[in-house]
Amino acid sequence: MKALITGVNGFVGKYLSDYLIKKSIEVWGTTYGVENIFNETNDIITRELDIADIQEVKKVLVECKPDYIFHLAAQSSAAISWKNPQLTMQVNINGTLNLLQSVRELGINPRILLIGSSEEYGFVRPEDIPVNEMQALKPSNPYAISKIAQSMMGELYVKAYDMDIIMVRAFNHIGPGQSSIFVASDFAKKIAEIEKGIVQPILMVGNLEARRDFTDVRDIVRAYYELAKKGEQGDLYNVGSGVSYPIQYILDTLLSITNSKIQVCEDFNKMRPSDAPIIECDNTKLKNLTGWYPRYVIEDTLRDILDFWRDNI
Repeated sequence: MKALITGVNGFVGKYLSDYLIKKSIEVWGTTYGVENIFNETNDIITRELDIADIQEVKKVLVECKPDYIFHLAAQSSAAISWKNPQLTMQVNINGTLNLLQSVRELGINPRILLIGSSEEYGFVRPEDIPVNEMQALKPSNPYAISKIAQSMMGELYVKAYDMDIIMVRAFNHIGPGQSSIFVASDFAKKIAEIEKGIVQPILMVGNLEARRDFTDVRDIVRAYYELAKKGEQGDLYNVGSGVSYPIQYILDTLLSITNSKIQVCEDFNKMRPSDAPIIECDNTKLKNLTGWYPRYVIEDTLRDILDFWRDNI
C-alpha cells in the first residue's frame, strides 16, 4: 500500500509518516516553502509542491499513484488567518479543490482524508458541550471558514463523482516539535529560553480562560490511520480526546515543571478578535467505529514539549 501526505514536513506530517512506515505503508510526501526535514533514512519519497498549482498536483499524483491521501497541507493557524485571510483561502480552499479535481480528472480512486478543524464549530453553547458532528457551524475566524468550505467540497465530490473521501474535524493537537505560534508550544519555548537565560523571566499571555480539547499528536495520527482503514465513504468524524482544559491549566502545568521564577503578564496583542470560550470533542462516533482512545495524558505531553524546547534551543 502507498500513502501520499500533503504537507509532510509539517508538525503532524512527521508523526503520521513515521506511524504509517511502522505499518509497512510506503510513504510519499509533499513539501513547500521550507527545507525538506527528511533524508533517505526516513524511507519517505518527497516532492516539492505548490498545492495552488493544479498542474504540479497532477504531476505528483501521476508519479505516486497513492492508495491513500492524507491532506494535511494547509495554513493551519486561526491567528494567522486574521492577518492573511487571502493566503488562508488560497491554500486551504483552492489547494483542496486542486487536489480533488486532479484525482477526478486523472481517473484514480485513492481514499482521501480531508483534515478539518474544531474551529469550524465556532461559538458553542454550554448545553451543546461536548460537540458532536451534528452541531451547527458558527465559524469565528477566516481559518474556520476555509475549513468548512473544504469539507463541503469533499461532500460534493463524493455525491457528484462517487469519490472515496472522508472528512475529519480535528480538535487541538499538541506535541514535541510543534510551531511556537501555537499556545502550548509557545509557553514551553519561552520557559526553555528563560531557563537558559536567553530572555527575561517574563511570560506574556493572551486569554487564559478559554478551554480547549488538547490531544497528543501521536494519538491524533493513530486516529487518522484508523479512519483511513475503517471510515465510511462521505462521512465526517470528530477527532479529539473528549476532555477540555483551560489555557490557564496548560500554563500552570508547564510552570510546575520548571525551577525558574517566572512573572506572567497579560498581552492584549495575543487576544483574538473573536474566540470561542470552550471547545470539547464528542468522539463517540470515532470510538464506536474504530475502538480508538487517547493513550497520552496531557501532563506527559506537556513535559515532552518542554523537553523538546530544552533540547533544541
